[in-house]
Amino acid sequence: MVTKAREKIIVANVPVSPDHYIGGQRISSTKSFTVISPIDESVLGEVAAGGAEEVDAAVRAALKAYPEWAALGPKGRGVYLRRFADVLESRVEELAAVETMSNGSLLESGRKRVMKRAALNIRFFAEWAENLKGKTWESNGTQYSVHYQPSGVSALITPWNAPLMLTTWKVGPALAAGNTVVVKPPEWAPFTCSLLADCAEEAGLPAGVLNIVQGIGEEAGAALTGHPGISRISFTGSVETGRIIGKVAADRIVPASMELGGKSPLIVFADSDFEAAVRTTIGQYDNAGQVCLAGTRILVEQSIADRFLAAMTEAAKKIVLGDPRNEETDVGPLITREHMNKVEGFVERAKAQGARLLYGGNVSEQLGGLYFEPTLFTDVPEHAEILKEEVFGPVLTFQTFSTEEEAIQMANNTEYGLAATIFTGNEARAKRVGSAITAGTVWINTFFARDLSAPFGGSKKSGIGREGGDWSFDFFCDIVTLAHKTDSFNS
Repeated sequence: MVTKAREKIIVANVPVSPDHYIGGQRISSTKSFTVISPIDESVLGEVAAGGAEEVDAAVRAALKAYPEWAALGPKGRGVYLRRFADVLESRVEELAAVETMSNGSLLESGRKRVMKRAALNIRFFAEWAENLKGKTWESNGTQYSVHYQPSGVSALITPWNAPLMLTTWKVGPALAAGNTVVVKPPEWAPFTCSLLADCAEEAGLPAGVLNIVQGIGEEAGAALTGHPGISRISFTGSVETGRIIGKVAADRIVPASMELGGKSPLIVFADSDFEAAVRTTIGQYDNAGQVCLAGTRILVEQSIADRFLAAMTEAAKKIVLGDPRNEETDVGPLITREHMNKVEGFVERAKAQGARLLYGGNVSEQLGGLYFEPTLFTDVPEHAEILKEEVFGPVLTFQTFSTEEEAIQMANNTEYGLAATIFTGNEARAKRVGSAITAGTVWINTFFARDLSAPFGGSKKSGIGREGGDWSFDFFCDIVTLAHKTDSFNS
């Protein structure tokens, strides 16, 4: 670890520190890693690569700051967190530009929705904590009351597809609960998390409340989840990494919340709003398919299948694949060359296993680089890998069903259970099918509707635990039950 900070990197005309943020200071490292923009595969800069030493310093800083931060109470912490949200809102343009350069997400989406959501996450959970009231009840002459206590230092590990928004989804409730945090940002897109530290400092958060250690998962991430000073682990990422973290958490008896991959169905019944269903289906190519919630398995009732497939094909022709900084672009690049090779491998194996490629399936001839065409497979054999494993790219499969029972069976025929989407004009059917599908969230005649007070998480291989509203505080807090004999006090 090196205490002297390095010069800032200019990303999208915004100065960004390449260093860690520990105990309110920028601290560098002797090792570094290279960050490349998916837009043109240009080098954005060298970022400090932390390991056990940097993680230990960050956890010690968080432990030092914890008692005073916890003692502030929800209202005291809320003053800081509202200022934090205000600063994030004031820097939406910069944050959106930097994130687009880092991970290739659409700039307009970042400006209008994603970066604003980051500020909302902080403000929402600050307000929720202030109004959080545990249950009180009486039973058999004893009165019970539930109280929420901060749990200590939270380790937060976040993904690259929406790094700032998903980091604040964890930082917001953890800090509002009274915990201090150590964040390990994604190595493929770390810059907006670095700017998050600048925003926290500008808002006046006490030193050590928010700490950020840049680094590779196998080094910084492993050191963080295994550190004895950590009281909670919240992770969003792959199933493979989730297994590793789960073993570490189990060995240390540390509560872990994990939102992992998805292979979600999108079910379209013949009585649905046809045009809305087509629009939503084509929308699954958003962010080049690098969305854990995406409905990648399209299941359409047989009676409208040909019409729906034709409409999808026509709509796909209108998708603009290109530079995510341009307003007319609908789909940008994949994140890295390594990830694109993985997506190409899925496509080639699907063809080899007998699936029929209807459109796409290649790197764009015009754009080259990391720009992969929106892709659709039909006539997919039941055993095909493309139906079973998460691609995390712009690749969908198309299948048909004849009955509700068949649709439910097909929807549940996966080891994942993050989300599902249903289109139908029949309310009773919507409730029947929605209740029969195993998934953390089931959307009906809509997609990606998210209320921060609702529970969010995955079933089966898609994760452990729920966060959002009270569920976030159930996780980030220690829940204490006080029980006393009724009328046992003199005053």
